Parts: sequence; C-alpha cells; structure tokens
Amino acid sequence: MKLVLHGYFRSGTTYRVRLALNWKRLAYETAPVNLVEGGQRAADYLARNPQGLVPALEADGRILTQSPAIIEWIEETWPERPLLPADPFERARVRAFAAAIGCDIHPIQNLRVMKKLRADHGADQDGATAWARHWIETGFTALEQMAAHTGGPDGFLFDGGPSVAEIYLLPQMFNARRFGVDVSAFPRLVAADAAARALPELAAADPALQPDAV
Repeated sequence: MKLVLHGYFRSGTTYRVRLALNWKRLAYETAPVNLVEGGQRAADYLARNPQGLVPALEADGRILTQSPAIIEWIEETWPERPLLPADPFERARVRAFAAAIGCDIHPIQNLRVMKKLRADHGADQDGATAWARHWIETGFTALEQMAAHTGGPDGFLFDGGPSVAEIYLLPQMFNARRFGVDVSAFPRLVAADAAARALPELAAADPALQPDAV
C-alpha cells in the first residue's frame, strides 16, 4: 500500500502519525504542508482535508484525516508491534491518557489558537507563549499523577513497551520544551519520553530530522 503523509514537521498531530508509522515499520512518503506560509489553506490541500488541518494520510489514493482516527486505522490494519494493550481495561487507560493530551492540552496551544490570541485579544508573543505554557503545565500536572498509577518496563507508561500513550506524549513534550515548560517537574513523563525516544524507530520521527525542518 502506498502511503503519503501530508503534514508539517513541527505539527504535534503530524508527529503522532509519524511515530505510529515508524513504530509499525511502514514505508511512507512525506508531503510537506507549510503551516506558517498557509499551505493548509491552499486549494489542493483543502481538497484533501476541508478543515485545513494537518495531517492527512493518503492510502492508495484514499484520504484519512484526524490523527486519532489515522492512528486507530494504522493499529487495526497492521496489528503487529501493537500500540494498544490486549486487555480492554488497560486499552481504555491508554486511550484516556492519550485523550488528555489530544483533547485537553494540544488544541488550546496549537498554531491557530495562538494566532487568534494575538490577532483578536492583543496578546504579544510572550503573552501567547505564557498561555501555552499554562495549559501544558496544568495538563502535565494531571498526567504526572495519572502516570504514577501506571508502569511498564524501562520507563514506559504501560506494560508492553511504547503505546499510544507515548505516541501522544512525545509531541507534547516537544511542544512543552519549545514553550519553556520546566519538564523536570514531571519526572514520570520525562522518563517515558526518554524511554520512547531511545528507540530508533521513534527517534527517527523527531521534527528536526524531517525533510521540511527549518
């Protein structure tokens, strides 16, 4: 199956999908969409994703959007090297951890929200950064407590190695560092992030290593 990932190197949602594809050892092409220059609003991209958001994954010409749906599809299509536990209760806990990031932290500190803060509410760059930092720190405080009740080998959040929890955590840790969050205040999250990034497949998804990195 030919896979083409349309996205932006620094986009957290695109980063998630890269991580999942890499963990499954799937070959894919990268089609950069420059969010800073407005590539997400170009007519050819809107034809793929009318929301004008990244990523979009092209699979033999068919298009999937929204990173949670894409990652679930990847997991269901290639069940080897699973990213979700077999036990339904543990699977729900992994999904809850991911949703705390995907639903409650990431959306309110992404690029379009930051632009709106500056355009409509008079926030300067420092103010927008402080906004992002506040919501990341608030979310990480809860995640650190959630992670205290989980525990897999070698620092991972759940048994069995990296899971969808790490797939969501790594991009959010990347953003946390970008916005100046003192991540040392969250040692459990730092340990899981380090354990996952030590794996070659996941390390290769790092934003700095992507062809459109600037």
